Amino acid sequence: MNITKGDVQELRRRLKKKECTFDRMCGCYVNSGKQIVLKFTDMFSELEEDEYFKYLEIAKKTISGTLGSNLLELEFDRNEASDERRTYLLTLRDSRLANEELLDRLYEKVIEEYSYPGNYLILVYHDIYDVPSKATSGEEQEESEEIYEYLLCAVCPVDLAKPALGYKEDENRIGARDRDWVVGLPDLGFVYPAFSDRGSDVNAVMYYVRTGRPSHAEFIENVLGCISQRTAAEDKLAFRNVVIDAFGEDEEQADEAFFKMQRTISAMVAEREEDESLPPVELTAEAVSGLAAEAEVPEKVREQIEKSYAHTFGEQPPAAHNVLDSRLVEEGTVRAHTAALEQKVAVLQQELAQHAANETDEDDVPWVTGGSINIELHVPEERAASIRTGIVEGRKCLLVPIEDDEEACVNGKNLPL
Repeated sequence: MNITKGDVQELRRRLKKKECTFDRMCGCYVNSGKQIVLKFTDMFSELEEDEYFKYLEIAKKTISGTLGSNLLELEFDRNEASDERRTYLLTLRDSRLANEELLDRLYEKVIEEYSYPGNYLILVYHDIYDVPSKATSGEEQEESEEIYEYLLCAVCPVDLAKPALGYKEDENRIGARDRDWVVGLPDLGFVYPAFSDRGSDVNAVMYYVRTGRPSHAEFIENVLGCISQRTAAEDKLAFRNVVIDAFGEDEEQADEAFFKMQRTISAMVAEREEDESLPPVELTAEAVSGLAAEAEVPEKVREQIEKSYAHTFGEQPPAAHNVLDSRLVEEGTVRAHTAALEQKVAVLQQELAQHAANETDEDDVPWVTGGSINIELHVPEERAASIRTGIVEGRKCLLVPIEDDEEACVNGKNLPL
């Protein structure tokens, strides 16, 4: 990956009223039947203030997210069709959106490949950025060493506003508000050429997908001519399916093994976050097999996981942080901690119950004031007449005759005879 977090932040910082240099913006409104309803072209600086900031917000959203997660760096495929798409995009950029025929080709291709059931708006911005050089101290200087000219395209869903009540001034009453078609934030978008190492990379596209949405592989391949990539959400789901499916119907064992593997991945990711000098971990099929072994997955299931994983991800193994389900790890850790506490409470309750039982046994011996003990003796009636008191070694004692085949027990303990 060549695009850095700093590159993305530098582009985003410019999308403010005083720093933005968008010169032209074009749009195409498409209904649910894939029919073009409206096309328009505006000089960006001449937009009304409210519109200016709304369109700026859409552009800014298209350069947002996390690199490698929902902000992807795409490479062009190595075939004739992809070369043609790259040449077309460069030509469209160089036209500065003044060529209606070139714009129509983009609109038609997006409409053909973008799968969406409702209405949507295609927006295309053109910009030229004089990239200021940086001094050795890292501070920006006024002199420009590079001109970065690029296109930004955003595809935004357009939905009816939610039903609501409102004040009808002309009728002086509260009534149902008229529902308008509202342009939402982009579902997907791209910047071409990519802004990489503070300059233009005509061999790459920076591609945006709304968090949690599919990557739209058909759009990547057929509109942009690039090699499709999965988002982090898609990587996470695919990884889970590989592990769970390998266990068949044994869902309990599958969930336990998956949690153990996720816990190990979490530790790997945390180590990289603490030490940024460490490279990201790519989860190859072999590495995942090792995770399964550490999670004590049976060998037969482990072999199936490795095989399915290699088939699913091929030569594009995901980074560890892309398949990490942080919420699952957190919830599992809390459950384990809670279970451990419950176990400790159960042990303590058992010890307290045993202690209470011992105290009850001791209370069976009637204590009286002054430290004296009342002794009760239970013997068969025929033996009672033979029991008497006497003086032994100067002490008053209770004398109980014991036959050779008899035993004596006091408070549950046998007396030596």
